[in-house]
Amino acid sequence: MTTELQATVDGLVQKGKGILAADESGPTIAKRFKAIGVESTEENRRAWRSLMLAAPGLGQYISGVILYQETLGQRADDGEPLPQLAARQGIVPGIKVDAGKGPLALAPGDEITQGLDGLAQRLEGYRQQGARFAKWRAVYNVSDQLPSRAAIEANAEALARYAAICQAQDVVPIVEPEVLIDGDHTLARCAEVTQAVLQAVFVALHRHGVALEHMLLKPSMVVPGKAHAAQAQPAEVAEQTLRVLRRTVPAAVPGINFLSGGQSPAEATANLDAMNRLGPHPWRLSFSYGRALQDTAMQAWRGEAAHAQLAQQALLKRARLNGAASIGEYGASMEAAD
Repeated sequence: MTTELQATVDGLVQKGKGILAADESGPTIAKRFKAIGVESTEENRRAWRSLMLAAPGLGQYISGVILYQETLGQRADDGEPLPQLAARQGIVPGIKVDAGKGPLALAPGDEITQGLDGLAQRLEGYRQQGARFAKWRAVYNVSDQLPSRAAIEANAEALARYAAICQAQDVVPIVEPEVLIDGDHTLARCAEVTQAVLQAVFVALHRHGVALEHMLLKPSMVVPGKAHAAQAQPAEVAEQTLRVLRRTVPAAVPGINFLSGGQSPAEATANLDAMNRLGPHPWRLSFSYGRALQDTAMQAWRGEAAHAQLAQQALLKRARLNGAASIGEYGASMEAAD
């Protein structure tokens, strides 16, 4: 029902708060754990995600958390289900529902996201476990030729079908079209691709009857490829990203929660802050970061229960800094502060 969708949106789009992306797939979190010398066992994954959700005061800066399917069924040390632990902190629990990406047939270099089969039935189960919103990620490789028009259209169609299915199940969809940072493309090329991608996404959402008021957008920022010689300053990123958003995203969308997409924690925060300093905007501009929130905390933790408090403090610091950036009140000097 519409009131339930609206209540979820209201819970997610709060001033000074953003979304914690804790939905890494099995292979992805194994890679993150390997970097800190931790084996990716179910218990270690449970301990890590439980530690984050239990961080005292996390709900001051985090309005929602995207969970992985495994996490949705796990419990904290005291037996409390992790979605319930999040909700007790005032954090809306959500769930990643796509089944990952694979090659797009007959389109070398392009990829398509899978997972629409049986989605309605899965969402029904996830709701019973406490999930109130969902996330689906599409990815776009960038070069002089990529992404192809076929990839742009196919991923837009999948995102729109996913969003429509979610809303039919009273689940708020987060629509995530990620223009990848890999490569040596220019800032201008990223802007060109991002505009084409977002235009196609919103045409498809309209075609499938998705209520824009009851969804969130999770886009990448307009940045040069990480191998490009000239990297952009926050003011440039803000100007180019906002230009594309104003051309493509209807004002009916309540919130735009950026992904960090391989930026460093400080870069992701500074770029978000620069955009909010150029407001006001028709949408709430905030964050939905994974690595940019978790990396420093994971480095502090390193799989040691004795380091839990240090890890929580590191997580809270990044959440607080991004909360400030979401209202244009972040300063670089805050990075050095305790």
